[in-house]
Amino acid sequence: MPDASTAPLVLGIETSCDETGVALVRGDQLLVDAVASSMDEHARFGGIIPEVASRAHLEAMVPTIERALGTADVDLSEVDAIAVTAGPGLVGPLTIGASAAKSLALALNKPLYGVNHVVGHAAVDALVDGPFPERFMALVVSGGHSSLLLVDDIATDVTELGSTLDDAAGEAFDKVGRLLGLPYPGGPHIDRLAREGDPRAIRFPRGLTAAKDQEKHAYDFSFSGLKTAVARWVETRRDAGEEIPLNDVAASFAEAVADVLTAKTIAACHRHGVDTLVVGGGFSANSQLREMAAARCAAEGITVRIPPIRYCTDNGAMIAALGSAVVAAGVAPSRLDIGVDSSMPLTTVTV
Repeated sequence: MPDASTAPLVLGIETSCDETGVALVRGDQLLVDAVASSMDEHARFGGIIPEVASRAHLEAMVPTIERALGTADVDLSEVDAIAVTAGPGLVGPLTIGASAAKSLALALNKPLYGVNHVVGHAAVDALVDGPFPERFMALVVSGGHSSLLLVDDIATDVTELGSTLDDAAGEAFDKVGRLLGLPYPGGPHIDRLAREGDPRAIRFPRGLTAAKDQEKHAYDFSFSGLKTAVARWVETRRDAGEEIPLNDVAASFAEAVADVLTAKTIAACHRHGVDTLVVGGGFSANSQLREMAAARCAAEGITVRIPPIRYCTDNGAMIAALGSAVVAAGVAPSRLDIGVDSSMPLTTVTV
């Protein structure tokens, strides 16, 4: 990453889901990170409504850009490059962000870089913990993704070792939260309850950890069966008229998810000779995952890097950080007619 005083100033725009994120990064220095969220508008639906999110992005885009520029005391003409999330994500929201970025690039005559949202969740850690080692492992876990990445260069060389085959970790938390009658999104509420419960009270299954799964799915994740197991456990007790120990259910469920995520990730680190792990994505805010990753990595001699919670959820800083790395690596800019890709491969860092 170039020296912050001479590095290009990159404007990052993130709109893959329900947060409108705009940030400015110079080298490895974050100047500003402005976010406008439409989460409250989705809560009554119990999930993200793409049309509602798209409209919210449209309304928030210009004010958020203006707020970011004003906070950083930067004029739009000073921006050297524009990075935007091109995928994966929801098509409508992605299109709003890409359209704004293209308009700015065209009007300012500045290079445009369409970058990968999931890789951005790993890239943002450089703004917090400094330059990455030559090779590291990244575990990106969120409402839509649970991915294990081997990173040889954050800008040009990312290999996907494994991913979720069904529900992502954050998605499973939201669904179990709904099952337990908790408000949307369920993740923070389950995390809160889990702190007061016994993680060993109920032995819920660990998906894709049996010996028969190791050859084909050593680094893949599956949380659908776990979600079903929780549902059956709760239904059995409700049918019997028994009280549901919410704290213990939450703690045991969260323990099962964190156990699988950390065990598979550490195994991948050993197999590929990696001694640094970066954890990112909205679900990396989960306290049990953070604690288990820290403890297990310390025991295995692996350095674990998890950015502060404000950088775990979707934000413009992650896109500006990846954009800055891409510019520094000399990657060619994207064409102005790039499309968005809701299922962009994680090996594609830029389009």
